[in-house]
Amino acid sequence: FEQPRHGSLAFLPRKRAARHRGRCKSFPKDNAANPPHLTAFLAYKAGMTHVVRDLDRPGSKAHKKEIVEAVTVIEAPAMVIVGVVGYVQTPRGMRALTSVWAEHLSDEVKRRFYKNWYRSKKKAYTKYASKYSTDSGKEITRDLERIKKYSSVVRVIAHTQMSKLKLGQKKAHIMEIQVNGGTIAQKVDWAREHFEKTISVGDVFEKDEMIDVIGVTKGHGVTGVTARWGTKKLPRKTHRGLRKVACIGAWHPARVMYSVARAGQDGYHHRTEANKKIYRIGKGEDISNASTEFDLTEKRITPLGGFPHYGVVNEDFVIIKGSCVGVKKRVLTLRKSLRVHTKRSALENVNLKFIDTSSKFGHGRFQTIKEKKAFMGTLKKDLNEA
Repeated sequence: FEQPRHGSLAFLPRKRAARHRGRCKSFPKDNAANPPHLTAFLAYKAGMTHVVRDLDRPGSKAHKKEIVEAVTVIEAPAMVIVGVVGYVQTPRGMRALTSVWAEHLSDEVKRRFYKNWYRSKKKAYTKYASKYSTDSGKEITRDLERIKKYSSVVRVIAHTQMSKLKLGQKKAHIMEIQVNGGTIAQKVDWAREHFEKTISVGDVFEKDEMIDVIGVTKGHGVTGVTARWGTKKLPRKTHRGLRKVACIGAWHPARVMYSVARAGQDGYHHRTEANKKIYRIGKGEDISNASTEFDLTEKRITPLGGFPHYGVVNEDFVIIKGSCVGVKKRVLTLRKSLRVHTKRSALENVNLKFIDTSSKFGHGRFQTIKEKKAFMGTLKKDLNEA
C-alpha cells in the first residue's frame, strides 16, 4: 500500500519566523543598460475585494467575456531613502564594504534603533550627522568614493513612513533595497541624490507587471497533525482520539524520523509567493481611485465601513491579483520578479471594468455612501444628528 506523503518537506523546519518583515534573499539580475532603479518596496496588506474585467485569452472559452476575480489591496505610502551600502565580492560571498547615512533621520527610523524609545536619550546618529559639517563633508565623500571604486553591488537603506498609516505603530520598517541599472558610480550618485527624498510605489513598479510578495503568513499557534500536515483522520471508533498519525515509524530504526508528520507550530512562517500580477497602482490623493472608464462613479478604494481589521486607505496602493500571505496590517516586501516572463497570462494587458467598494462587513449592497443615502432616504439617526 503506497500513497504520496502529506505535506511538503521543502518547508522544514515548520517553526515561527525569525523576522516579522519579509526578507529579500535575492534580487533581480542587474542590467547596466537600464537607468538606475529600485527593485523592491515595503507595503501593508489592507484587505481583499473583487474586480470585473474582460478576459483577453484567445483559445479560452471565456475569451472576451466578463470575469470576476478576487484581488488584494496593499497600501504603500512613499518610502524615504536614508542611506547607501556598498558590497564587495569575496570567495565566501558578498561582504558589506561601508555604509553612508543621510544627514537628517526622522524619529520614525530612529525608533528602530532603540528598544525603549521614551526612556532613551535619543542621541542616535547625532555624532554621525556632524560628519557633514566638519571639513565640508570630506569623510562622507571619501566613503562614497570607496563604494564607487571597490563595490560590485549597491543597495540603498530605505524606511517606511508610519505616520502616514493608522496602524498604531510609530517605529518605521527599514530595509536594504538593491539598486539595479547603470554603472556602480551612477548607482551611488543616484542614491546620494535621493537622500532624505521619498520614492513612491509607482516609481518602482508599473501596471501589468508580475511581482513577488515576500512576507510572514498568518499564525495559527500549535495545531495537531490533521490541520498542520493534512493527514487522514482515523476511523470514528478509534481509542484515544482520531486526529492523529496511527503509526509514527517502524520498530527499528528505534527513533522517530524527521519526515513523520507531528503536531506543532502552524503558520507565522516566512514565505515568498511568486508571480502576482499588478492590476492597478492607485494614488492616495485621487478621489476617484477606484473608478474605471466603464464605472465613472466618483469613489475611493476603501469599501463602505473601511477594510475590516484595517480601516481606511488614504495613501498610494497596489491592487494585485488573488490573495497574498499574512494577516491585515502585515508588512509585505514587494519585489520585482526574478524571472523573464513569456506566458500570455503574464503579458496580458488588464483593463478593469469595475472595482467593488461595497461593505466587506456583511452583505454589502451599496458602492458609495451617496448611493446608500439615495436608496435609504432620511433615517432616524440623520434627524438626530441634525
